[in-house]
Amino acid sequence: MKLKTVEKPSLLEEKSMKILTVVGARPQFIKAAAGSREIRKHHQEILVHTGQHFDDNMSAVFFREMGIPEPDYNLGVSGGSHAQMTAKMLIGIEEILQKENPDALLVYGDTNSTLAAGLAAVKLRIPVFHVEAGNRLGTLDNPEEVNRITTDHLATLNFCATEDALDKLKKEGLGERSYCVGNIMYDSFLYFADKPWDEPHILDFNNNPVSIPNEFYYMTCHRQENTYSNEPLTEILLAMNGLDAPTIYPVHPRNHDRAERMVNRENFKNIILTQPVGYSDSVHLTKHAKKIVTDSGGLQCEAFYAGVQCVFVLDYVVWPETMVDNRNQLAKADHKDILEKLSKKQVINSDYKPFGDGHAAEKICEIIEKTGG
Repeated sequence: MKLKTVEKPSLLEEKSMKILTVVGARPQFIKAAAGSREIRKHHQEILVHTGQHFDDNMSAVFFREMGIPEPDYNLGVSGGSHAQMTAKMLIGIEEILQKENPDALLVYGDTNSTLAAGLAAVKLRIPVFHVEAGNRLGTLDNPEEVNRITTDHLATLNFCATEDALDKLKKEGLGERSYCVGNIMYDSFLYFADKPWDEPHILDFNNNPVSIPNEFYYMTCHRQENTYSNEPLTEILLAMNGLDAPTIYPVHPRNHDRAERMVNRENFKNIILTQPVGYSDSVHLTKHAKKIVTDSGGLQCEAFYAGVQCVFVLDYVVWPETMVDNRNQLAKADHKDILEKLSKKQVINSDYKPFGDGHAAEKICEIIEKTGG
């Protein structure tokens, strides 16, 4: 595999540790925005992008708008089965680790990039730091569950977003190397939520700017369970089309054709299809939406941070901390069930803050320095 290397200026001063960070998917870019900003105050960071999300709207735009440093390496691995992607990443990351010889590897979440990086590092006896460890769905039918469990057990240090995740790691015998620091995505959300939303950059499928209605619902839908055929996606769109305001639906590139076909075939005039949106636009769409319907683990948390009610269309709970007082409700891909859940009122307890205080990245660096990795 030929590596694509980006030349960067040398560091102006010696840093205490050399940390190699691996990212590959949109949620990891959001986490890395906060993580890299803090890590580079204290350490030298080498950033590797596996290419798992490669489309400009899913990758490059996040690096630009979120101020994430340009990757030192881009493996360009995308497409193929889980095994094919993981194998290619494993080979490429091992080569980079051998070349860079870092003091530690840092990974986020539960993607194939996370698993491949963790495996490559541990076999080279390089310490692994895992951010967003300990989350459990309770089923190995979910590939991300396999990735997360394996990486947790490979890691030297596990950083948990919630106390529940930490408790789960303690039950698995990983308590001594695990810490609850809060959700690092909350760091990024607060950073961008405080910025003004002066010029939304939201485009339709023909690259024309989308006019944002005064009132709207916000929806995302990308998981295979909801997009593998026409039926589940049609049910979700049917629910959204019947609401009292338009729904803004940024569409994942792989679902572009199906979503457009469904909307046109069913004449869903209350659905506004757009290209994927950048993080700042997504944060502000979240803040200003009447309610949110999603199958995204990240967006349901952001809705919770913003105090906007959410309906999560999936068969299992990802963030149990959000499932309180109708703030986030599980629904089937059935229009009647979705509408029933949307009709309920939420109750917000301002003292309930299960995801920390928005300083997770700082706490991660403090623990790394205190423990020596």
